[in-house]
Amino acid sequence: MQYTFQVQGMTCAHCERAVTQALQQVDPQARVQIDRAQGKVEVDSSAPREALAAAIREEGYAVAQAL
Repeated sequence: MQYTFQVQGMTCAHCERAVTQALQQVDPQARVQIDRAQGKVEVDSSAPREALAAAIREEGYAVAQAL
């Protein structure tokens, strides 16, 4: 499944790595694309949407909406 999350608080490359690693802990096969300027995180994963959103939140970022 393809998921798009609107994420607040990503400001640097470290933030991108932290979010990517958190998502890949939920699903090691997940493909993650991040547009930091737009605050968008696109994930291609078989994991449930809420599990992915929870992983982002656990890293300290606000998930404004999950599309």
